[in-house]
Amino acid sequence: MTEPTRDVPGVIAPPPLIFLGFLLAGLALEFLVVRTQGLDMPNTLRWTVVALFLLTGIGSIVAALGRFRAAGTPAPPWQPATAFVAQGIYRFSRNPMYLGMLLVYLGLAVAANAPVVLWLLLPLVLTIHYGVIVREERYMAEKFGVPYINYLHSVPRWL
Repeated sequence: MTEPTRDVPGVIAPPPLIFLGFLLAGLALEFLVVRTQGLDMPNTLRWTVVALFLLTGIGSIVAALGRFRAAGTPAPPWQPATAFVAQGIYRFSRNPMYLGMLLVYLGLAVAANAPVVLWLLLPLVLTIHYGVIVREERYMAEKFGVPYINYLHSVPRWL
């Protein structure tokens, strides 16, 4: 007897928690263990970069959530998808929510003046890629077939 398949992508953890976990780990390492000299940039430039990252990241997340809401499909990857979204911000990136979370992560790293958080960027992106995105894409291709596969080939994963 085979187990029934679940109608979810099977991501390793909720993506916001993955980003938060890496951020908190980086901050703990920065301020409790490594204690670097911080980022070497003037305060005006630093806060401009923070503002740009945060505003762009939050804007990307809000735009993506709005498209999901308009399509009537849930955004959390642990819930079954009822549609795939290819309009709005999704014409430019297949993962604008994760891109937005990444920009917020970068903005918070710069705001905290914590280079160790930036050192964790590659492991974070690899975790999101293999633990979330690859699983979601496989799930969506199985669920929505050729239209989704065509979308995969026409829109970049990040930008």
